[in-house]
Amino acid sequence: MGSIDKLPSGKWKARWRTPDRRQRSRVFARKVDAERHLVSVDHEKLSGTYVDPRDGAVTFEVYAETWRRAQTHRPSTRNKVESTLRNHAYPAFGHRPLNNIRPTELQQWIRSLEDDLAPSSIGGAANYVKSIFKAAVDDRLIASSPAQRLKPPKATKAPVVPLTVNEVLAIADEIQPRYRALVMLMAATGLRPAEAYGLTVDRCVWPERRIRIDRQLVGVGSASEFGPPKTEASVRTIPVPEFVEQLIDRHVSEFGLGDHGLVFTDRQLAPIRRNRLGEVWRHTMKRLDFDCSGPHQLRHHYASLLIQHGESVKVVQARLGHASAAETLDTYAHLWPDSDDQTRAAIEAAYGIVSGS
Repeated sequence: MGSIDKLPSGKWKARWRTPDRRQRSRVFARKVDAERHLVSVDHEKLSGTYVDPRDGAVTFEVYAETWRRAQTHRPSTRNKVESTLRNHAYPAFGHRPLNNIRPTELQQWIRSLEDDLAPSSIGGAANYVKSIFKAAVDDRLIASSPAQRLKPPKATKAPVVPLTVNEVLAIADEIQPRYRALVMLMAATGLRPAEAYGLTVDRCVWPERRIRIDRQLVGVGSASEFGPPKTEASVRTIPVPEFVEQLIDRHVSEFGLGDHGLVFTDRQLAPIRRNRLGEVWRHTMKRLDFDCSGPHQLRHHYASLLIQHGESVKVVQARLGHASAAETLDTYAHLWPDSDDQTRAAIEAAYGIVSGS
């Protein structure tokens, strides 16, 4: 228990020690309020929930930077977190003490982002801020998180409309020759762009016509490096059609290999960067007058072909490297054939046998 002293002003000063023996004090207008506060402090110390008010005086930016450097994010995620906090969170409340940021203020911040960011980007920013405040609670800097009930806008995904075979062939024919085999590889295997950029010749198992995916190429600042796939399920072996094998062999013969045996490179034999292929892709779509958002659409095309030819959800999941069948269904359920007729036929056949008709 601490102590209470009456001040010359007539107010009451409560004194106590923190669990690590640091002295703290607070002034109250009434003695009963000082007594209640000390009882509350003793209860929090006994229950292990005590938070020193001075610890929460550290600013959001200072603590967030400490949190960010301690994370084991992959390089691309690390860059995204840093950029999001620097551009959107720090200007709004980075200078504020952790214990002086209110839930309503954070929700107003989320609302202000809707003018400039897509719902998915706002959701990412909200998740980073939630994680930072949760860590501050775990570190006993604040008693509770003001971001606990933070609600970003819901991101609505439009149904996937896959490219047709003729559209893919038109893109491959129109795009710069250096990227032609890359387009056909992604369309015929469903590789994510970063997985395709990171393909090396030693991962091409031609006797079995398979490609082994166990890493991807990620950008780090102005450089690129190999990183782990998106998820554990993304490590997979994919069967490759013979025509794609031939395209890759011709591509390597014409353009050569990059460092580490990279199959696809730019004109300097350097790794392909996402923004570079994006620029080439946009120019190609403009010439073709196609409304196609990016190379990731080739992955949707591959999934649609598997579905059209009767592959199960589990097979499509495995080929795409999705973490779960639910992820596959969330994206492609509308592409599976409607089973209404089969359902009717099954019930009619069963009851037809029972009734003897």
